Formats: sequence, C-alpha cells, structure tokens
Amino acid sequence: MTRDHQTLALFLFSAFVAVTLAITTWVSRNRRGSAEEFYAGGRLFSPMENGFAIAGDYMSAASFLGVTGLIALYGYDGLLYVVGFLVAWLLVLFLVAELVRNCGRFTLADVVAARMSERPVRIAAGTSSVTVSVLYLVAQMVGAGSLVALLLGGTSQAARAWTVIGVGALMVVYVSLGGMRATTWIQIVKAVLLLGGTVALTVLVLLRFHGDLDRLLLTAAERSGHGDAFLAPGLKYGGDWTARFDFISLGLALVLGTAGLPHILSRFYTVPTARAARRSVLWSIGLIGGYYLMTILLGFGAAAIVGPDAVRGSNAAGNTAVPLLALDLGGGANSTGGTVLFAVVAAVAFATILAVVAGITLASSASVAHDLYASLRRRSAKPRSEVAVARIASVGIGVVAIALGLLARDLNVAFLVGLAFAVAASANLPVLMYSLFWRGFTTRGAVWAVYGGLVPALALVVLSPVVSGSPESLFPGVDFQYFPLQNPGLVSIPLGFLAGWLGTVTSAEIPDEAKHAETEVRALTGAGAA
Repeated sequence: MTRDHQTLALFLFSAFVAVTLAITTWVSRNRRGSAEEFYAGGRLFSPMENGFAIAGDYMSAASFLGVTGLIALYGYDGLLYVVGFLVAWLLVLFLVAELVRNCGRFTLADVVAARMSERPVRIAAGTSSVTVSVLYLVAQMVGAGSLVALLLGGTSQAARAWTVIGVGALMVVYVSLGGMRATTWIQIVKAVLLLGGTVALTVLVLLRFHGDLDRLLLTAAERSGHGDAFLAPGLKYGGDWTARFDFISLGLALVLGTAGLPHILSRFYTVPTARAARRSVLWSIGLIGGYYLMTILLGFGAAAIVGPDAVRGSNAAGNTAVPLLALDLGGGANSTGGTVLFAVVAAVAFATILAVVAGITLASSASVAHDLYASLRRRSAKPRSEVAVARIASVGIGVVAIALGLLARDLNVAFLVGLAFAVAASANLPVLMYSLFWRGFTTRGAVWAVYGGLVPALALVVLSPVVSGSPESLFPGVDFQYFPLQNPGLVSIPLGFLAGWLGTVTSAEIPDEAKHAETEVRALTGAGAA
C-alpha cells in the first residue's frame, strides 16, 4: 500500500480517537460516580440509542473483515456465518432481553443469584463471564495487530505489538474514566460509521453491476474457479463428516452464544424498562440484519471484482477482501478515490475494534467488582467502592488482554471469536435458562451448569487440532490432538445443560418456591425491578 493510504488512514483514525476521547472526557466531568451510573449509564438511554449501541457492540472486526472474506473465498459456506450471527438475535428477543432486564441489576450473576445462595453462584458466573470476555478481548487485540500489517503496511512485529498496546491503553481510558455512558456513545458513533461505510461500498458494488444481482453472483462463481459449486453448500464444510460436524458445532455456538455474552447482556440494563429493552433488540435486529445483508453483497462483490486468488494472495484467511474491494471500487491503488475508500475502511476497522473492546472491558470489570470482589473479600476487610474496584479491574483486564494479545498474535481471529461464543453458550446460557424457567433449579445445579460447560469447552479446545497435531496449529511440532473438531460447542453445550440438571437432581437443597415465584413475577411484569 502507498504512503498516501497510510497517511490518510492514520489521519481518519486519529480523528475518531480524538472525538471518542472528547466524549469520554465530557462524560467523566458530568458523572455522578454511582454504581448505576458506571455500570448502566444511569439507565437513561432510549431504545433507539441502545439499539445502535448494541449493534455497535455486536458488529466486530471479525464481522466487517472476516465474514466478508469467508464469503469471497468460500461463497455459500461463508454466507452461513451470517445466518448464525443473525438467527441468534431471535433467541435474545424472545427469551432473554425483557426477563434479564427485569431480574438483574448489572450482571448475569444478578439474575441467577436472585433465588440461589449468592456466594458460590456469583463466583461461578463471574469466573465464566470474565473468561468469555478475555477470550473475546484477545481476539480483538489480535485483530488490531493484524490490521497494522493488513491495512497500514506495518509488517514488523514491533509495529503490531505497539498497536496492541495502544488499543489496550485506549480501552482502559474509555472504561475507567467514562464508564457505560461514554462506552455507549462510542459504540453509537462506531455503528453509524460502520453502517455508513458499508452502505457506500454496497452501492458502489451494485453500480458496478448495474443493479443486476444475477450477473454479480455468476461473475463471482466464474472467477472463483469452482463454478456453480461456489454458490452451493459444501465448498468449505462438505469435505467429510468431521467438517460437517465442525460446522454444526460452530453454528450451535454462534446461535446460542450471543444470549450468553456478558457485554451483550449488560446492555439491557442501560434502558429504564423491560419494554425499552425489547424495543432496543428490535432496533438492533434491524440494524444488524441490514448490515449482514450488505456484507453478503460485499463478499460476493469481492469475489467478482477482486477475485478469490487475489484475496487469498494478500491474506490466506481472506481478511483483506474489504480493503482490496474498496481500492478497486475507488479506481485502483494509485487513484485518489481508491486512496480515500481504503483509508475509510482502515479507519472504520480500527474504530470497530476500539468500540467493541471498550464494551467487553466494561462488562468484565463489572463481573470482577460486582460479583467476584463482593463474594471473595474477607468480611473483616474494609470494603472499597464497587466503582473504584471496577476501574482498577479494567486496568488489570487491559494488561492481561494486551499480554495475551501479544502472545496469541499468530492465532486465527475467527477461531478466538468462535471459542468465546462456544464458552458463552456452554457455561452462561444453561444457567441463565434454568434460572429463568426451571422452578426446581438449585444452587448446586447453577454451579455445576457453569463449570460443567466452561471446563469441557476449554479442555476440548486444548485437545483439538487448533492447538496441536497439524501444520496450522499453535504447536505444530507436537501432537496431543484427541478431539477432532475445532469448535467444542457440539459437545460442551449439551454438557453444560446436562451438568445443571444433574447437579439439581442430586442436590439435597429444597428449592425456594417463594423466591422462584418472586423471580417469575418480576421477570414477567417488571414489578420490583431495579
């Protein structure tokens, strides 16, 4: 890429950082300092504002760069990622949004602990939430380092390392100073930028083919080298039964994991009522659905205009499909239009990472302060303010994420995101569903549900071909691969539900009918909700 590309991209990205830092500074000077203000932004956001923020939280760099690249390389099979990401929101809309808003205050553990013994449940749920958040953060950090090489031409390890450190430092500033209110406005600004950039590229793709979608798809199939197979299932996941089961496993993780992501659940506490939470989800479904429809066109557009060989030649995983498409649509590498479009894509990609890591860091620091610190501190110790602990935790989590991001900079970003979804679906979703809908659920069942999904999910990944046993694995020189699938969801998600059931039926604890009735009334009516 030319120096003009790099200079303009850095200028636009710096402008975004300046605007978001100004928002954070303004919010930090006008905050009240309460836990409700820090964790939930005072519950003052409208459904539309929260819907844009949810969309900004959910549409990560993996969506903007990774999904489009997968469609450009694998056609129909890449398209199936879009289906998984979008269908997940139906589960959130019908089973999670209103009930979580009514039953909890700030975190997932609030919902479960309402009718259980608080200490063991909060420790388990808090541990799981922090684990999921850190996995998601590492994926974003790795993506940030990769973007330097892919978009700004910084191919050296030092440039990638300093990018990871810089993103980590910015996310700590956003969260520790501005809390949920600043994070929300950053996500809203990012969502507008991302949607605007995606709309512009989509319009240019359609203009290139004069609005003829058939011609677009046929050209993409022709340039793919696979012919009609490019537009049919099986190019990536149809090779053998292991590949098919791997896709089922990934699909389960994507569809079920969204409802267990801590940074998504925390967004439902930023609105004043459960009705507003449901309307927020409707807004986010509209925005996310429109966005993913456009990524489909961009993916096939990259295959038709740039060509899968050029995309693969630039990056084997396809992460450069969008910037290469922008260059071509703007008039080529040495044209003014190509330079501007490339710079916009680079700036939007970095903005995407910053907004997502801010939301995840806030959710994980809330779990540390509100769940783990409150449960583990000695009763004789002088308690710190929860908000102070959360700010300290955001710094600690930022340091951990930076360190792991530097260590894992060569891992596949899509794998790390899929793992985070799988752990969320295995550990968080079972305990959430049982707590909301099973009258006889007990404390032992809650703890077993969390650890019964969390531990197998992590263990199966260690034993998978991603870590060892293949040339593309993390440790190619050794082989302790005993689990054939790359994503553990197909096994670990049922284990989480099974462990919750088994822990409950073997427990001597008598379920508290009064607490369940109170929780049910609160969940369905909002009476007594925070």
